[in-house]
Amino acid sequence: MSCDCNIDGLMPLEQAKQTIWQTVRQVEEIQDCPLEEALGRVLAKDIVSPVNVPPSDNSAMDGYAIRYQDLATTSHFNLVGKSFAGQPCLKALGPGECVRIMTGANIPDGADTIVIQENVNADGTSMVIRQSPKAGNAIRSAGEDIPKGARVFTTGRLVTATDIGLLASLGIERVPVFRKLRVAVFSTGDELVQPGTALQDGQIFDSNRPALVAMLRKLGVDIIDLGIITDNKQDIRRAFQEANHQADVVVSSGGVSVGEADFTKEILDEMGQIEFWKLAIKPGKPLAFGRLSDSVFFGLPGNPVSAMVTFHQIAVPTLRLMMGQTPSSKTLFQALANSTFKKRPGRTDFQRGVCWRDEKGQLMVEPTGSQGSGILSSFSNSNCYAVLEKERGDVQCGERVTVELFDSIIAH
Repeated sequence: MSCDCNIDGLMPLEQAKQTIWQTVRQVEEIQDCPLEEALGRVLAKDIVSPVNVPPSDNSAMDGYAIRYQDLATTSHFNLVGKSFAGQPCLKALGPGECVRIMTGANIPDGADTIVIQENVNADGTSMVIRQSPKAGNAIRSAGEDIPKGARVFTTGRLVTATDIGLLASLGIERVPVFRKLRVAVFSTGDELVQPGTALQDGQIFDSNRPALVAMLRKLGVDIIDLGIITDNKQDIRRAFQEANHQADVVVSSGGVSVGEADFTKEILDEMGQIEFWKLAIKPGKPLAFGRLSDSVFFGLPGNPVSAMVTFHQIAVPTLRLMMGQTPSSKTLFQALANSTFKKRPGRTDFQRGVCWRDEKGQLMVEPTGSQGSGILSSFSNSNCYAVLEKERGDVQCGERVTVELFDSIIAH
């Protein structure tokens, strides 16, 4: 079967991504963010450590601090003090002296080795070493983890919970971050109603917008939810005008196909510039992307699976780029098909699947039933995409398949 990826103006996926990334601009405004509010924010400057971590030499074990040179002449030491975390011993060690020391406590002046408590006999006034340690044993040096002046994080890093702990260990209470990206989202369609509303003939519940809002929350952007817009040209125009005024990115779903009531593409043509609106991807061919006066837009398909796949594969990495986040490559795996995948050449296909390792450790994958663009359960029952190349046809059992595990945007 021939590849139809250039028929009807279908843009290949990688070309579409390059077109988008050359069009969008990164947020530049920098905010001074309290550390406790920095989770999920993007660093706008490099973070340089203002201190040594640990701040001073300290003990990695409970035991006794000694001068290693004394072991050449004795194994018997006089106990002259104690050092606890936060309560250091201020006495400098002389010949044949030791200090009782606990984990995390500062090393007394003169000491350079720790004898762990399991290797000594002690009576409260003296200590005898039964097994000699190596020089420098169980001592953590100042700056061993992070030296003062070291670059800890670079611009573009998405701050994690462990990052916050590390920043706190440096005494940093505020961090420079890019302001949050503002994203407006709405659904179009006379048939759509809010969940909780009694359905009338011909109506369906709007699932696209709640799913998109949920994914946007995981991205950490500011969300402007404009609700459901009817298939009325003036209403759709007003929605785009309002979204363009308030947001950096406008995300709509529905109305980008070729039906008589599909006004989104027509209005976008009037208000801005469409870079493309047919993509060689399945599900999700009718995807519009372009520019308005103050924002960029993604016009997603109306079918729920198509909307989620195109948003996840194309809009999400774009939003991360605009947030200032450092780009990262996807982690892909090779698996063996455990059953047949139906496919026609022509478009890159992101089929929803389940992957696992068999008893021999081989990664296996199979589709989760029907792959129709309206079968949203195909997502909920999956843990990965089976990424089938655009020129590929049916995949037979036992053939190799590229697998992309779901990330935190759509998985738990």
